[in-house]
Amino acid sequence: MASANKELEEELLEAGNKLFDPPSSIEDLLLLLFKVGRCLRRVEQLPTESMQNALSPSLKALVDDKLMRHSDVDVKVAVTSCLIELTRITAPDAPYNDHQMMEVFRLIVFSFENLHDKSSRWYEERIWILEVFEKIRLFEVMLDLQCDALIFEMFQNFFKTIREYHPDKVFSFMKTIMVFVLEEGGLSDDTALDLLSPIMDSLDNGNEVVLPIARKLAESVLQKCPAQLTTYSRRIAILSLAHSRTATAA
Repeated sequence: MASANKELEEELLEAGNKLFDPPSSIEDLLLLLFKVGRCLRRVEQLPTESMQNALSPSLKALVDDKLMRHSDVDVKVAVTSCLIELTRITAPDAPYNDHQMMEVFRLIVFSFENLHDKSSRWYEERIWILEVFEKIRLFEVMLDLQCDALIFEMFQNFFKTIREYHPDKVFSFMKTIMVFVLEEGGLSDDTALDLLSPIMDSLDNGNEVVLPIARKLAESVLQKCPAQLTTYSRRIAILSLAHSRTATAA
């Protein structure tokens, strides 16, 4: 075991240091990121001091703009996969400061945009990102940092990308995340109203763009959030009445 850990530490140090001067070739960079990600996946929580030292280069290099803001979609997903492994390893503590974590969340939400693309070589990786995100409850950190716009975007992505061919766990992860945010997130009425909008849109039978599985997801979330639905209905009724009175007065 000690020998295996030592070998892993050496691999992480070598690969992490290479990230400071990443390859210009997209394919070479993806191979390097894939290697880093697979090494990180083998690291357990509460790492030893020597393992923390081995993680240090990757921790620093992955939040550099040349990786976090890379223009290639596949590179962004690969970077996100590495970053979410680091958040898993350091949980419940965050590996970065608040500003950096918001950038990490931006990439995570971006990775959900094409969760439906089975033809992508990063299809399974996107599902893994969602799984880790749910398992270590990173959505709670998003709430703490008041990432309201990103949370709204995440809700939208869930309804746009959920598919019948997804493993059942994808549906379950999305549902768990949204129910917690709505029920336990301590949201203001206005924020809750905004987040309920994509859910209600998915229940619109006249919306031909909405897939049956997305409608099922919306129904499942609302069944767990009856109080939020009641609040939403009341607010919509009040807003509609106010709009009607304004139009009449005009």
